[in-house]
Amino acid sequence: MFTHEKFEAYQLSIEFTELALQLLEELPTGHSVLRDQLKRAAFSVPLNIAEGTGKSGRADRRRFYSIARGSAMECAAICDIISLIDGRLEQKAERGKVILSSVVNILSTLCRNGAGARGG
Repeated sequence: MFTHEKFEAYQLSIEFTELALQLLEELPTGHSVLRDQLKRAAFSVPLNIAEGTGKSGRADRRRFYSIARGSAMECAAICDIISLIDGRLEQKAERGKVILSSVVNILSTLCRNGAGARGG
């Protein structure tokens, strides 16, 4: 098991990515730009967490965790937009925002504390 796989923020980001893939499948046609944006932002969260966890320097970890946090916040905004587009997806989008809120809280704490943690 890799170090990042033990990190709660990473585990939550993978859970959100799974939900985002479901939202992508269920989003009505005609929203390819939003679909692409969600896919890129959702993938960015666990990828940047994993990369940050692998860095040895605090500044590098903080930079990657900060990028992941920004992508998670972008995903939350996309969930709001999806709810506006299709009310049937509102409950799933809200569940995604709950997961993302936890990810953002963990990453914000790490960024504030100089990103000393390396997961686990």
